[in-house]
Amino acid sequence: MAETVTSSDGSTLAYEVEGSGPTLLLIGGAFSTRQSAASVLPVLTPHFSVVRYDRRGRGDSTDASNPPPYEREREIDDVRILLDAVGGDAFVYGHSSGAALAFEAAAAGASIARAAGYEAPYIVQSEPTEQVADALAAGDRERATEIFLATTGADPSTMKDTPWWPGLVALAPTLPYEFALVDAGVPVERFGAIRIPALVMDGGASPAWAADAAEVLVASIPNATRRTLAGETHGVSNEALAPVLVEFFLG
Repeated sequence: MAETVTSSDGSTLAYEVEGSGPTLLLIGGAFSTRQSAASVLPVLTPHFSVVRYDRRGRGDSTDASNPPPYEREREIDDVRILLDAVGGDAFVYGHSSGAALAFEAAAAGASIARAAGYEAPYIVQSEPTEQVADALAAGDRERATEIFLATTGADPSTMKDTPWWPGLVALAPTLPYEFALVDAGVPVERFGAIRIPALVMDGGASPAWAADAAEVLVASIPNATRRTLAGETHGVSNEALAPVLVEFFLG
């Protein structure tokens, strides 16, 4: 059963807490809701009290900033308020754009003890950003979804007949949020203010952009280490990810 907390702009954030141990907040990337993290819970809840939430505008969370403009600071504030609600001084793990948000929250001074991120997508692509915005303005969520997926290297045509396609299309209005988090590249100066231990991860079988972004991130964050997970892609497996997180957060 979801609990809720209200962000400073009036948005309602839905979250769930499961497991026992120190608090670990999970932050999903594009097309993610709190349900997207369900498969990793069995390998994390024996070690942590896992908090998973719907980022604003997704699932059961509302978005007081809709219609745009979207502001990065509001999502950072969401993380801060959510952490305060669950006790603060937590561990945080983010995947994809969720990784960028995790590091942004750490840089902003949220109550984070350690932060880990997997493949924050710092790829500057102004044309897809504009195309997605135009498609959404025209009310064409499916087209916006196709454009965004193509920027990741995926083939949207192979996904349209899958059971999860309608769910992706439903979340299309949040895609500009993902671009806004990363479209200016790694914020080297901001991330230089992070003082907590940080773990930057990428997959050994991922495209070159993932390694390039990880390299810049680990050079920008003063107390960061890097782990490349052999054979993994952007959709990292729970089996490869979980032991690394347990070692980093509890080791």
